Amino acid sequence: MNKKQRKNLIRIVLTVLLLALIGMSPLVGMAKLAAYFAACILIGGDILRKAGIGILHREPLDENLLMSLASLGAFALAAMGTEDFFEAVAILLFYQIGVLFEGYAVGKSRRDIGALMDIRPDYANVWQDGKLVRVDPDAVGVGMEIVVQPGERVPIDGIVMEGESTLSTSALTGESLPQEIGEGQEALSGCINLTRVLRIRTTKPFEESTASKILELVEEASSRKSRAEVFITRFARIYTPAVVSGAVLLAVALPIMRLAFGMAAEWEDWGYRALIFLVISCPCALVVSVPLAFFASLGAASRAGVLVKGSNFLEMLADVRTVAMDKTGTLTRGAFEVRAVHHSPLTDQELLEIAALAESASSHPISRSLRKAHGREIDRRRVMDVEEIGGAGVLARIDGRPFAIGNERLMARVGASYRPCHHAGTIVHVAEGKEYLGHIVIADVVKPEAKAAMEALRASGVRRLVMLTGDGHKAAEEIAAALSFDLVRSELLPKDKVASVEHLLADAKKGERVAFVGDGINDAPVLARADVGIAMGAMGSDAAIEAADVVLMDDDLRKLAKAVRIARRCMGIVRTNIAASIGIKVICLVLGAFGLADLWLAIFADTGVLVLATLNAVRVLFVKEFRSFIKSS
Repeated sequence: MNKKQRKNLIRIVLTVLLLALIGMSPLVGMAKLAAYFAACILIGGDILRKAGIGILHREPLDENLLMSLASLGAFALAAMGTEDFFEAVAILLFYQIGVLFEGYAVGKSRRDIGALMDIRPDYANVWQDGKLVRVDPDAVGVGMEIVVQPGERVPIDGIVMEGESTLSTSALTGESLPQEIGEGQEALSGCINLTRVLRIRTTKPFEESTASKILELVEEASSRKSRAEVFITRFARIYTPAVVSGAVLLAVALPIMRLAFGMAAEWEDWGYRALIFLVISCPCALVVSVPLAFFASLGAASRAGVLVKGSNFLEMLADVRTVAMDKTGTLTRGAFEVRAVHHSPLTDQELLEIAALAESASSHPISRSLRKAHGREIDRRRVMDVEEIGGAGVLARIDGRPFAIGNERLMARVGASYRPCHHAGTIVHVAEGKEYLGHIVIADVVKPEAKAAMEALRASGVRRLVMLTGDGHKAAEEIAAALSFDLVRSELLPKDKVASVEHLLADAKKGERVAFVGDGINDAPVLARADVGIAMGAMGSDAAIEAADVVLMDDDLRKLAKAVRIARRCMGIVRTNIAASIGIKVICLVLGAFGLADLWLAIFADTGVLVLATLNAVRVLFVKEFRSFIKSS
């Protein structure tokens, strides 16, 4: 508990003890009234103060005013001998118990998201005048060398220049198993260095590093409200004035009407009904439990290594029935390997050199595999006029000669008569001008968890799996068959992927959503077009992560099924809380208006429903099923 919650708990305990002492004492008359009023101030002084502030600021219609009116009205009735003073204090006592439960539940769900804030580094170690000096991470530029000692966080993304160590990535990915890292490998900001000193050359400015991006996304997530939350906010604005008006009607208008018809006014009886009406009407259960359910679910998802950028996307994720996916880097490792060189008048090494030079500026996995297969240092001064053709390949001048390196579409564009390949994999054709120089066969490897991830998605309620890729038919069909996809569309340009997703959206049934999963910069348009865009956080490009609504922090596709199940559990809880809260309150309001309910039933309809709805909202944090999901990641 925080300081405020501990203070509230102490007040509750002291009030209970005070009420017990009053009950055992022989106090009567004004002495008894004073004792109960002291208990009322002890447990509800802050509520009365907030109600007064609301009136002064012309924003009086909230739960503080409702509770204050109900308690003070109960005191007035007790002073007239109609009711007992104990009920007047009980209204505030049980309300504060409900607030304590609410605060504890909110704190519990905040820890998972709040823990992300710990990944923000406070400093970076750099060498200055032969000494290691701590500086603000913002002051470290791209290409500078930093030193990360054991126990410290990596402050900025970079490449390890010297040293080998073990990194804890749990704050970023939810993965508890530490990762080994050495020279030439990328170290992400936010990870904790566990064993040995590392020298790292930064590759990004601090504000664009992984930790900063995650924190920015988390901050944005809290501002994006779901339709259910928007409904509750609007409902409360209309509901609270309506019930206050109803209470006034019961307390004043109906007795006057009885007098007009020659009947006894019975002011005390109708005043008591109005108080019951006020206590029952407090909308805390709805106003608290619905946002809390979303907040708890966002926390559960973040603990599992899935960053959802807002409760509105969590709501849409629950309705996803069709999932479309890119292939390279999403379903496959993106660790391409050159398998063969065919139909070339040049030596294999010469053809690979041309392809590696042309692709030297690209970060695409295929480009990296070509450079790796070339295996020699690349002189980029030999390459000029590089033009990347989306979904086709690259045009470049190497040593002053024009080359085209890409797929069949690019060969047709430059007028080169290419030779088709019957091997499975990605085929990279090479031409000088219109002269065909042969092709390179590159094969990717399916991620070992991909099959299990597809099965988990179907088990979570996803009915249709679609592959959308720019790769050739043969490679796409082979992987789609291995992973049991329902539909595969290959050789797509970025605009073709957008068109394909639009067709899926048009075919979707009412209320059903379409998600797209991708990682490359060319996936950004389709990620933005889908109902729910899902990016791979570790391998994904910055553009893809920026355009996406959900980010899988460690690229484990199995976590997508976890996110879907968390979202569906969340929406089930939200619907249950809305229906139960409104249903119980309506029944109790009717009973109270007809004089068939007392203050104890009213307290249950308010505080009891609040506690039950709050406990229901945080079930997502405690259900064994989700704990097992998280541990299995």
